Amino acid sequence: MKAAKKILDLAGAALLSIVTLPVLLLAVLAVRLSSPGPAIFSQTRVGRGGVPFRCHKLRTMYQGTPSLPSHEAPAGAVTSVGRVLRKFKLDELPQFWNVLQGEMSLVGPRPCLPTQTELIECRRRLGVLEALPGITGLAQIRGIDMSNPHLLAETDAAYLRTASLWLDLRILFGTLYRNAGD
Repeated sequence: MKAAKKILDLAGAALLSIVTLPVLLLAVLAVRLSSPGPAIFSQTRVGRGGVPFRCHKLRTMYQGTPSLPSHEAPAGAVTSVGRVLRKFKLDELPQFWNVLQGEMSLVGPRPCLPTQTELIECRRRLGVLEALPGITGLAQIRGIDMSNPHLLAETDAAYLRTASLWLDLRILFGTLYRNAGD
């Protein structure tokens, strides 16, 4: 499973990087034209083994917004372009670079902020921190976000217990289907 997942991650991220490059370039332009600041930003997130890494994203909030989990950010912090990028998960496109660097997987538990201590502790207790974080995961296609740390960690652990290449492919397609129907 590990070798197949690594091949899926690298081949998938490389192919998706190429295929989505025009969309990424248009998104970068839209972000730059809609509000001041860089289009792509890097944020410290918790990776495998609890080790921090820099997660890359398209900026969806106004520059200077505090680094908070999305569900805790001020209501007016998200830009109009950012709302569209988030709806279609386009803000995650730069994370293909994280996958190519071996810091993330296409599928796995979503990486959290170091300040989300309750979630980190739940994940540590359930062994979830031993996995590479993912761009998408089982919790995302089930509509579970980081506002419920216990349920999120339990869902992440359930994914790890049943992980397979087939499940990863189902989650990837479920992510695309779920976002297309929003």
